[in-house]
Amino acid sequence: MIVYPAIDLRQGRCVRLRQGDVAAETVFAADPVEAARRWAAEGAEWLHVVNLDGALGHSGAENLRALERILAAVKLPVQFGGGLRSLDDVQRLLELGVARVILGTVAVREPQVVAEALARYGPERVSVGIDAREGRVAIHGWVAMADVDALELAGRMRALGMTRVVYTDVGRDGTLTGVNLEATVRLARLSGLKVIASGGVASVEDIRALCAHEAEGIEGVIIGMALYRGMVRLGEALRAARGDPSLCSG
Repeated sequence: MIVYPAIDLRQGRCVRLRQGDVAAETVFAADPVEAARRWAAEGAEWLHVVNLDGALGHSGAENLRALERILAAVKLPVQFGGGLRSLDDVQRLLELGVARVILGTVAVREPQVVAEALARYGPERVSVGIDAREGRVAIHGWVAMADVDALELAGRMRALGMTRVVYTDVGRDGTLTGVNLEATVRLARLSGLKVIASGGVASVEDIRALCAHEAEGIEGVIIGMALYRGMVRLGEALRAARGDPSLCSG
């Protein structure tokens, strides 16, 4: 199972939000390259970078410049999402050096864009983020709700040729209340897709619990606030994701 340290970008800085609320923002690094270098030095295999301004409908130009500097500073594959609304956006980010793009709102509103991106670049480079609140899909930076549930959207994406999704429990994101294991595993099991879990991770136990369901399709976990608050050390998270028995409780 892959651990993805999260670098959320807002106005060019590395921040964390609580449940997607920009009024509940904590800045962890004025220069996000510092965070990228830290996670690379501590053994990260991937980075998960999000353009929060783009997700909220703004240009996010400062964040794209920060992304370019991250890509130049560390030699890690980066999965990137936030505000990608067209095939041109996908092409631009992949040509910039991003290893995988994460599409969000467009998967609900314009699924043909997802289909075209998959046809052109394949499912290893194109994925979809399914952000859900009590099972319903949240869109437009989580400020609106779509008339579709998470499992139904996953099924639509699989029919287009998608092989993996990022599943975020919006109600838990940035809260350190623990991952929604039941909903995450259920999505993987019933959809047949590989799932990267996100939202609420607070401890190594959360990672171990997800890792126990790797055979059912849990492929990775995104960790943000717990890393930045020091509640989880990246080295421990990586070992837990590899099933290190020394991290078993009791």
